[in-house]
Amino acid sequence: VQLQASGGGLVQAGGSLRLSCVASGTTINTSGIGWYRQAPGKQRELVARISIGGSITYTSNVEGRFTISRDNTRNTVYLQMDSLKSEDTARYYCNTPALAMLDAWGKGTLVTVSS
Repeated sequence: VQLQASGGGLVQAGGSLRLSCVASGTTINTSGIGWYRQAPGKQRELVARISIGGSITYTSNVEGRFTISRDNTRNTVYLQMDSLKSEDTARYYCNTPALAMLDAWGKGTLVTVSS
């Protein structure tokens, strides 16, 4: 199973980015996918998650600003990030719950929000 995150970059505060997570070796609607992030000096945290059945949860500090969605035809999960803040600066990863528990992570994609 491989999950490739992309779409990060440098953006000004208040701006938007859309991250993509392309899965191979699994189908996203049979795994559930989470977006996680890790800021420098901090622990990795779960930002948003979409379950097999399509239920969605967000961590409180992104709710209303971030939107997770999936395109089963492209085997891709997206994270639309709006109204970005400097505290959103982090490396973002996508993962399945099983791989996250095994501490198996890809390279992620870096998001930098300038104030």
